[in-house]
Amino acid sequence: MIPVIRPVLGEEEAAAVAEAVRSGWVAQGPRVAEFESAFAARAGAGHGVATSSCTTALHLALLLAGVGPGDEVVVPSLSFIATANVVRHAGAEVVFADVDPATGNLTGKTVEVALTGRTRAVIAVDQAGVPVDLDGIRAACDPRGITVIEDAACAAGSVYRGRPAGAGADLAAWSFHPRKLLTTGEGGMLTTPDADRARRARRLREHGMSVSAAERHASAEVVIEEYAETGFNYRMTDLQAAVGLVQLARLDAIVSRRRALAARYHRLLAGVPGLECARDPDSGRTNYQSFWILLPDDFPLGRDDLLRRMLASGVSARRGIMAAHREPAYAGVPADLPVTDRFTTRSLILPLFHDMTEEQQDQVVETITAV
Repeated sequence: MIPVIRPVLGEEEAAAVAEAVRSGWVAQGPRVAEFESAFAARAGAGHGVATSSCTTALHLALLLAGVGPGDEVVVPSLSFIATANVVRHAGAEVVFADVDPATGNLTGKTVEVALTGRTRAVIAVDQAGVPVDLDGIRAACDPRGITVIEDAACAAGSVYRGRPAGAGADLAAWSFHPRKLLTTGEGGMLTTPDADRARRARRLREHGMSVSAAERHASAEVVIEEYAETGFNYRMTDLQAAVGLVQLARLDAIVSRRRALAARYHRLLAGVPGLECARDPDSGRTNYQSFWILLPDDFPLGRDDLLRRMLASGVSARRGIMAAHREPAYAGVPADLPVTDRFTTRSLILPLFHDMTEEQQDQVVETITAV
């Protein structure tokens, strides 16, 4: 069976974890701090705050933006459901906005029609690694004092206007789940140019402690911590960070390989009438975290039937990006989202992984072209 994705992991990651185990420090410690610094530098951000997941990083970002009960937060429905869930975790109300049909991302225009007097923040997603037009969204939000948070879960290695995706955001959240290019198993990161926000995020991720556990253990004096506000347990371990540091060194090679495979998909699928594929936006370059295709309305099979046909042929594809407004948890939230509806019902994600062979890629394409 050809998988949808397979993480790039090797002996270097295993050795890094073993070294962390031998050190005796496996919780949040020096390797987390090193990974935060290295990732922030790669992302073009001033500060990195490692977390247990992208979801927890997004939650912290909302809290740093002052989001709370009575506020509204605009998000794309076309995203993994965590993007909407964190708004409820913060006590605010979700407002869904539609997306651009070419990129699957929010735009300044789709956001602007969703803004109200209660909008406190917008979460802009780099969907499937395609960099969102952050400048266009900020042009609609900055004059109104609305914070734009970049959900860069999929965007490690993507480029927006000549800079790393996420570099222009006041707050950006990242994922290191195994389906992402850079993985730590589970894990996430919050990046920001604001040192004060970074310091508060570090307190909040560790129960609100004024001094981290690592700092207390490293001190030659007795340190009594304080808890000025209610925090959370959103920490990353040194075991995860050890993997992350090795993965970060692989990132350029991973992106290069995925882009080469994506270019070959484009060539092989060019003859399918009306088929649309993930591609670079005008404003940047995607890392092809996922290679999605959008079926034309007159395609001989429906999306789900095609997935079943591919599975029977030994190809494990996946449905396209989900739409949160179609899930029972968000049934009561108003949503007039024609582009999102078409995107989520007509799209699927094709296998794309680092060691994919041309023969495997041919097998994927032949199943589609045969239909």
